[in-house]
Amino acid sequence: MDLRIMVEPQQGATYDQQLAMAQVAEAEGFEGFFRSDHWLKIPGLSETALNPGPTDSWVTLGALARETSRLRLGTLVCSVTFRLPGPLAVAVAQVDQMSGGRVELGLGAGWYGDEHVAYGIPFPALADRFDLLEEQLEVITGLWHCPPDSQYTFEGRHYGVVGSPALPKPLQINGPPIIMGGFGEVRTPRLAARYAAEFNVPFAPIEVFVTQRERVRAACEAAERDPDSMRFSAALTVCCGEDDEDVARRAGNIGRSVEELRENHLAGRPAEVLDRIANYAEAGADRIYLQVLDFDDLDHLRLLGEQVLRLLP
Repeated sequence: MDLRIMVEPQQGATYDQQLAMAQVAEAEGFEGFFRSDHWLKIPGLSETALNPGPTDSWVTLGALARETSRLRLGTLVCSVTFRLPGPLAVAVAQVDQMSGGRVELGLGAGWYGDEHVAYGIPFPALADRFDLLEEQLEVITGLWHCPPDSQYTFEGRHYGVVGSPALPKPLQINGPPIIMGGFGEVRTPRLAARYAAEFNVPFAPIEVFVTQRERVRAACEAAERDPDSMRFSAALTVCCGEDDEDVARRAGNIGRSVEELRENHLAGRPAEVLDRIANYAEAGADRIYLQVLDFDDLDHLRLLGEQVLRLLP
């Protein structure tokens, strides 16, 4: 079981706060540091006093690539509405080179309409966003996999790429792993089976994780892909404390109730968090993203490293 740290900088975090958390995560031995890709604070996710506004995902990850040495770095997940596929392929490939080949690209159809309104970004209907997603996946992987002495061309309904030199190339030979996720019953699993190295089920009960995992495995079989070649992960909010008082304090700091976190996420003393992780592992999860919402509580990360990560079977 791999454990990665996942953060939500749009809730109120500067680059320096993200850097501090990434460096502690690396020192504690976590496998990766991933961030959301949002432009606007999400109501109800957490309550923090600081709200400096959003930071750009790939600007941030490019900087972190030079200030860390081991962590896998990436997005969970980029919205296709935010960037054109050609420039996104260039940015991710460049950060992959800057990191020494440690980048992964989470990509999805997007869902948060208010942030599009707030920053003047078009927000098509869901079916159209899935069309964008399918074409972006084709273009991005096509650019990365195009032989160095060739040009890449693609003609789609939304995007056209003609005679591209398909540069720069990522450092990773097959390109950065692509992460997809969500709860779609048909199209999401089909696209994941074709393009993704990992499928993520975010903030869902175990039974929902199991159902979606089965759908994706079935889609892999239908595409004549070995289902065991797909990694499955879950993202869950974490709120851990050495005692109940610590758990309550940390829950209060992010504006959440202990009861809700215990029921739906990873909350409690380290042994409770370990038990919950074990449940997801038994359900078929290869990896857990620990969503940490308080950027000022680096001791939380240290506790998770010392009393959760190091005690995993």
